[in-house]
Amino acid sequence: MATRTRTPAGRPRVMDRFALFSECLLVGVWIAVAALPLFTFPAAFAAGTRHLRRYLTGEHGGLREFVADARTAARGGWLVGAAVWAAAALLGLDLAAVRAGLPGGPLVGAVGILAMIGFLVAVVRAASCWEPGARWPALLAASGRRTVTDPAGSLLLVCGMAVVVLSGALVLPLAVPVLGAVAAAATAVRQRELSR
Repeated sequence: MATRTRTPAGRPRVMDRFALFSECLLVGVWIAVAALPLFTFPAAFAAGTRHLRRYLTGEHGGLREFVADARTAARGGWLVGAAVWAAAALLGLDLAAVRAGLPGGPLVGAVGILAMIGFLVAVVRAASCWEPGARWPALLAASGRRTVTDPAGSLLLVCGMAVVVLSGALVLPLAVPVLGAVAAAATAVRQRELSR
């Protein structure tokens, strides 16, 4: 008869995995609420990934720490959020050119979509590395390089964002907790980079 592997606390590992899954869903809700002002999405995501890192290392952390991190990250992160919205507006113009039938429109539209996806991956990577005192421009520069040099990690984040979009398209409220899965994926990609 096989015995289950138990953690030091005496709980089966499956319970720890379920606890991590539920923590990710909760973080997704926190991120969605903190990102309601729209410009605060990078800061909310940074606070969410920092909470997951604390949870995984067994450090104390909860809603109060998440809110404090979100406020601190928003000091410079709102500019990153504004840049995301500006990039989305430019993508909208590109897609309008495609629909208008302008010469070269499909190529410009495809390049615009790929650039937007790359930019979002870089923002998510930067947010997953944020710590209090970190400067967003430096984080974005480093994450932009990692977006290109680590295609496997970038693809994982693109797939996570696609799951959020598809979940929202099927059942809009489902996209909220799924944000936590993207935060977990970003945390895993960061940890994989650090372990190399």
